[in-house]
Parts: sequence; C-alpha cells; structure tokens
Amino acid sequence: MKLAGKRAVVTGASQGLGQSIATLFAKEGADVLICARNAQDLTLAEEQIRAGARGKVAAKAGSIAAELDVLGLAQEAMDKLGGVDILVCNAGIYGPKGPIDELDWASWVDAIQINLLGTVLCCRLFLPLLRKSSRGKIILLSGGGATKPLPFLSAYAASKAGVVRFGETLAGELADYGIDVNSVAPGALNTRMLQEVLDAGPAKVGTAFYRAAMEQKEKGGTPLDAGANLCLYLASDESNGITGKLISANWDPWREFAEHRQDLAKTDIYTLRRIVPGERGLTWGS
Repeated sequence: MKLAGKRAVVTGASQGLGQSIATLFAKEGADVLICARNAQDLTLAEEQIRAGARGKVAAKAGSIAAELDVLGLAQEAMDKLGGVDILVCNAGIYGPKGPIDELDWASWVDAIQINLLGTVLCCRLFLPLLRKSSRGKIILLSGGGATKPLPFLSAYAASKAGVVRFGETLAGELADYGIDVNSVAPGALNTRMLQEVLDAGPAKVGTAFYRAAMEQKEKGGTPLDAGANLCLYLASDESNGITGKLISANWDPWREFAEHRQDLAKTDIYTLRRIVPGERGLTWGS
C-alpha cells in the first residue's frame, strides 16, 4: 500500500474526481477525511469510499471559501486522523459563463473566492499540521484555464492560472520544510462541470468550446483514474523532492519523474512561463 500510515484531506470529494482520489487513497492505506458543501452527497460518498478502504474514512461538510468551515475541517483532521500528511485541494466550480461585461459580477467574484482564495485558505490553515508531518504533500487541481485562454469562462480561467502560480510560489516557501507542492491537470473529464457547459449552450460558452464539449462527451473524456493515479503518485514517497510543477495526467511522463529528480529540481520545465519569439523560431524580439 503506497499510502499506509498517511493521513489525507481531500476537498470537493462528494463526487467526480475528488471522490475518485479519496477512494484510491483509502484503498492504498491512507486515513482519509473528505469535504464538500452538500452534506447529503458527502454522506453517500463517505459510505462508498469506506467500502473499499484500508484506513479510516471520515467526512465533514463545509465550504472552502468560509474560514470557519476550513478551521473546522482542520480541527476535524486532528480529531479523526491525528494530523495531516497530504492535502488535496480539489474543490472548484466553473462560475458564470458569458462575456465579462454581461455576466453576473457577484457570481464571477464567487468563483474566484472558491477556486483561488479557497485553495489558498486551505493551504494557509493546514500548514501548521503539514509542517508536523515527516513529509508533507500539497496537491492543487488545475484545469484547462491555467495554460490557455478560455473565452466566456473568464472567472474559471483566471482562478486556475492563479492556483498554479500560487502553487509554484508556495513550493518555494516550503522547500526548507520538506513539503512538496504540485498542481495537477487531470484532463478533460466527463463530470457535472461538462454538463454545465452543455446546458449553458454555445451562446454562453462560445461555439468552439461548446463543440469541443460535445465531442468530449461523445468520446468519453479522460478517465477519472488518470488524474487520481497522478495524485496518488504525488502523495506517495515515490515523488519526494518533486515540487513546484504543473503536471498533466495525460501528457507528461510522470511515472518516470523519479529517475529525473535532479533535472526537475534545476529547471523550470512543467511550470507557467512567458514565451519569447526565439522559443517559437522567430528572430525578432529575442
């Protein structure tokens, strides 16, 4: 069992990728505490995860955007797990869809509050527990908006780019504590968020994005296991010392990363960086 003796907290774990991550962690021996806003869905997920678990499974409802809820989650981790070794910040939403000057501003701010500020808040309030771990791990969930523009999904794109840059920054802050921080791009998933895009329609999300979503639904999308297995790798001791990276579950050879640990530590590969003309074969501006 790759996570025997480890204690993990997974947010946004009542369904989809979060539940898949928590299920895999529990099967690999970790004691797991899951969190989500919907208490009814969370209870059902807790029962399903416990069915195949080899460690403790606990759940606490709450919003990662509310400081008191996150403080309560940290206390629950102490009470039920005795501490935390792994924090997976998975909770997130698409937010409003449409042109920035037409969508509901309060909903736009709410998406930033959940996706970006909620992620930062979880890291901030769980750090005292993670610093006590023999090897702390923080895993942040990125998305397509982190590395490319997403017209008509501006809150999602802006927040996810912020999450990745925050993760890289936090990795630098925590290097002396032996806490690894990485962001995960899980691929195009057929979850409730995909259905949100289809329900919104091309008038809200744009024709190109809508067509891509339709194609994704027809083809099945990326299996949830791909992102969950990458998170398992990053949570385990196999990945010790790999930190400050944005890693794709689909496209990056992450199973080989341990062989290239020194190269990864010395370079800015798998990070967000500005592109200059010379890097695209152009002679001007370089």
